[in-house]
Amino acid sequence: MTRTLVITGGHGVLGRAVLDAARADGLNLAVIDHAKGQAVPDDVLELGGVDLTDGGAADRAMAAVAERFGGIDALLNIAGGFVWQTTEDAEPAWDRMYALNVTTALNATRAALPHLKRSVEGRVVNVGANGALKSSAGMGAYAASKSGVHRLTESLAEELKSSSVTVNAVLPSILDTEQNRADMPDADPAKWVQPADLARVMLFLASPDSRAITGALIPVTGRV
Repeated sequence: MTRTLVITGGHGVLGRAVLDAARADGLNLAVIDHAKGQAVPDDVLELGGVDLTDGGAADRAMAAVAERFGGIDALLNIAGGFVWQTTEDAEPAWDRMYALNVTTALNATRAALPHLKRSVEGRVVNVGANGALKSSAGMGAYAASKSGVHRLTESLAEELKSSSVTVNAVLPSILDTEQNRADMPDADPAKWVQPADLARVMLFLASPDSRAITGALIPVTGRV
């Protein structure tokens, strides 16, 4: 039976890389994103305009996926955000970072869990951050929120050990994106992580082959 994967933040750079790789694997795919009207292939269920900081919106989105494909086998929580700011910034982004990175993952996971538990091989794959293992100047709000994703991953994995569902997270360093190249023009992007490479790691964790791994925080750091 064809497995069904849900990708939150599916219109972003990493989300699109995961989508492309998963389509090549012949999987049923649903993309959930706050953005609307983004083009996706005809065989992909696109749910735009979904605010995953709203638990009700997350419930409705996962119900729509399950209705379309008959269930959900894996959830890849890619939706999130980033900000660089010092602690003295006039408009602290700590609440916003928590909402975008932790609350979205929490709501999406809670909404998907009833469906994932019915899967023979249920999977949750979160996106943490290598930079959250030890923060640096200007990274406090972002690192704190991604640390929250790490703790969510670990605690949920323990809670679900008696089920078929595994929960893991990838911890990338710097992704090679146009935005990061613009923000860091003097850096060497050859050392960064290619989105397609991170996508393959995530899809392995979303597959039945990863059944022996749960509660893991897996660094994917390229040569950084």
